[in-house]
Amino acid sequence: MKVQRGDIVLVDFPYSNQIESKIRPALVVQADVWNQRLDTTILAGITSSRHRRVGAPTQYYIDISTTEGEETGLRLDSVVQCEKLIAYNQNRILRVIGNFSDAVMLQIDICLKSALGIQGE
Repeated sequence: MKVQRGDIVLVDFPYSNQIESKIRPALVVQADVWNQRLDTTILAGITSSRHRRVGAPTQYYIDISTTEGEETGLRLDSVVQCEKLIAYNQNRILRVIGNFSDAVMLQIDICLKSALGIQGE
């Protein structure tokens, strides 16, 4: 399944031990040109776990009661964890459940820059 940057997808996301996994949402952060040319895409993990919400500049909070939040397809308030990135085979993506607007993706870019230590514009 080819995806687009800003899509929120369901995937069998691996735990850090690389042995176990869990079906969970993730955000496609890779540029569309690469999503079309490559079999893999880059995903940022999404969690609804309150203890993982640390208010870091690498995280983007999603309030599902807002219009923006409703478009995500998520059932619980969540956090995009731009510090938790993974390359994932697009053929293993289960489905697209929602998406973010271009305006939100600009905010995600700020979180990604913080996570990757990228300075400037």
